[in-house]
Amino acid sequence: MSNFSNDAKLLLEAVGGKENISAVSHCATRLRFVLNDAQKADIKKVEAIKSVKGTFTQAGQFQIIIGNDVATFYNEFTKISGVEGVSKDEAKVAARQNMNVLQNLIAHLAEIFAPLIPAIVVGGLILGFRNVIGDIKMLEGGTKALVEVSQFWAGAHHFLWLIGEAIFHFLPVGITWSISRKMGTTQILGIVLGLTLVSPQLLNAYGVAGGEAAPFWDFGFAQVKMIGYQAQVIPAMLAGFLLSFSELKLRKVIPQSISMILVPLLSLVPTVLIAHIILGPIGWAIGSFISNIVYKGLTSTLRWLFAAIFGFAYAPLVITGLHHMTNAIDLQLMSEFNGTNLWPMIALSNIAQGSAVLAMIYLNKDNEEEKQVSIPATISCYLGVTEPAMFGINLKYIYPFLAAMIGSSIAAVFSVGTNVMANSIGVGGLPGILSIQPQYMLKFAIAMVIAIVVPFVLTVVFSKTKMNKKQEAV
Repeated sequence: MSNFSNDAKLLLEAVGGKENISAVSHCATRLRFVLNDAQKADIKKVEAIKSVKGTFTQAGQFQIIIGNDVATFYNEFTKISGVEGVSKDEAKVAARQNMNVLQNLIAHLAEIFAPLIPAIVVGGLILGFRNVIGDIKMLEGGTKALVEVSQFWAGAHHFLWLIGEAIFHFLPVGITWSISRKMGTTQILGIVLGLTLVSPQLLNAYGVAGGEAAPFWDFGFAQVKMIGYQAQVIPAMLAGFLLSFSELKLRKVIPQSISMILVPLLSLVPTVLIAHIILGPIGWAIGSFISNIVYKGLTSTLRWLFAAIFGFAYAPLVITGLHHMTNAIDLQLMSEFNGTNLWPMIALSNIAQGSAVLAMIYLNKDNEEEKQVSIPATISCYLGVTEPAMFGINLKYIYPFLAAMIGSSIAAVFSVGTNVMANSIGVGGLPGILSIQPQYMLKFAIAMVIAIVVPFVLTVVFSKTKMNKKQEAV
């Protein structure tokens, strides 16, 4: 008999039985339930199960943190319950019935960017490494960079540019592909659409904004400027969705016998034309507006206030799922300003949550059962995955969560106040320093110390106050 047999039986009862489960799947650490009636789930009973490290509801799904053994637990649960498991994508579709318009929008945004994150993280690390070996004068008395004294490192610096350009310069290709993949349309058409937005024939939109005259396609009665949208997010998203919607509509009206020819032709060609005439310029203007607003907020005289609010509020945003919207803003900042000063605050928030759990380990050093949850949660949090720490420990006791928010806010103020800039999105924890531009690494390291020390101290202090006593009485 499996070690999880009894816990699986208890969980089935606690979520309201087999008849209350619309769908169940799992990810790396969590079970994901779509329940017919969320009110029938007894959260206290669920969290009392030994294998359960925490629960939360997000994107229409009741999610239960199990840890690294989630796949084994999931197999035992589906066996005992008789509920047939589904894929994560199928569970997300089923969860749509429990989501409002805003939640649906956020979920769609998250699903578009999630497949791109690994490449973006790698790209950020490569840019950071190239800056270290190419820009920091670390040799011969601080007069020369590594690439100036070593042909090997000069060659590596030149070679790595190829990968960095492929990731960021051609980002629209990844976005249009991801949208077609998510919408269930022809993925190669999404790739082709993205390539038409970044073709070497096209003058970059930033060049046009800088006063360069763009070439054009001359149709006799009209001329269309040959402008590219390299590294742009919103033009690619608008074009990607138009292509997918067009293809889906055409599939319904064109006979199947000729659909293989007409659907790709009639969906792709008009979309490319509309993208260059309408969607590209509109998307570029929207993206520039958003990035300028955020950048001005982070560089104005009131930047300390912006940073304090964002640093304090980011962790609650994670609970709601709204944090996924920052991916698009970060990418837009990167394309406009060659870096992002928003992402460093996100990494600091993750570190702060882990530090609060570290304090809980110290406070409960004699509680072996709690350490089984808190130690892996701390390690995970410091490596950028915050859910086990937040939902398994910090939200359970409340005051560590508050301590982490305050520490994150103070660290964010220091980060923004010292103009810390990241090359791109990176690993959202301690390794995040590798994505910081070299001239700001020391300042970011100080911000990291703040994000470690302040939440730890505040958690210990709060544990000795009425805040903790009130929590224990609940």
